[in-house]
Amino acid sequence: MTLPRAPSFRLDGRRALVTGGTRGIGLGAAVALAEAGAAVTIAARTAVDVETVVNDMAHAGFVAEGVALDITDIEAVRAFVSEVEPFQVLVNSAGTARHSGFGDITPAGYQAVMDLNLSATLFVSQAVVAKMIVAELPGSVIHISSQMGHVGGPDRALYAASKFAVEGLSKAMAIELGPYNIRVNTICPTFIETELTAKNLSDPAFRSWVLSKIKLGRLGRIEDIMGPIVFLASDAAALVTGASLMVDGGWTAE
Repeated sequence: MTLPRAPSFRLDGRRALVTGGTRGIGLGAAVALAEAGAAVTIAARTAVDVETVVNDMAHAGFVAEGVALDITDIEAVRAFVSEVEPFQVLVNSAGTARHSGFGDITPAGYQAVMDLNLSATLFVSQAVVAKMIVAELPGSVIHISSQMGHVGGPDRALYAASKFAVEGLSKAMAIELGPYNIRVNTICPTFIETELTAKNLSDPAFRSWVLSKIKLGRLGRIEDIMGPIVFLASDAAALVTGASLMVDGGWTAE
């Protein structure tokens, strides 16, 4: 009998781009990919933050470089991607939130959230995928979505709208890019303890409500996202596309 062999989670020889890679989930994604052997490029708006993270990763023995880039600037994104070697892994982690009641959503707030959470995700993916296809490289695109791309919540109408849109984008991309062996998936975290969530989670009533919804009884940590990132980027997920990987502690099971 010939026994099956588990596919590798290693990413040696692959180039990966992580947007929003200087903090929070994006930083966790960058480190996880580097630990798995990928050569990681971090893209973020603030040059000092990019330099700091790249230096810290280099000191840890990882292959990393960075670029100060406003990913909502579509032409700047296209120019950057055109100048570098193709990527085989893309993690769209950059995102923002402006929480308010539905009746208090403003046009400016709407535009800011959609520009970063949806438009940038779409057009960064478009630029990166185009070079994958020309180079005839298989690839993995991972959008950091949210459990709020599957359910609603109080004061989350705008954020949920942006993440539901990312979920639809991911599935449509998976259909179109499957023939090129480019996989597209989302990771959907619950509330992760990061700078972005710290203010809301400091409210005892809100924190209590969040914990009551998470069946595993704890908030998420950056480390909880790192394994799923490597899985979806690697050959271990070779037949996984158009999927949403829920990292929500059971929030959406109910």
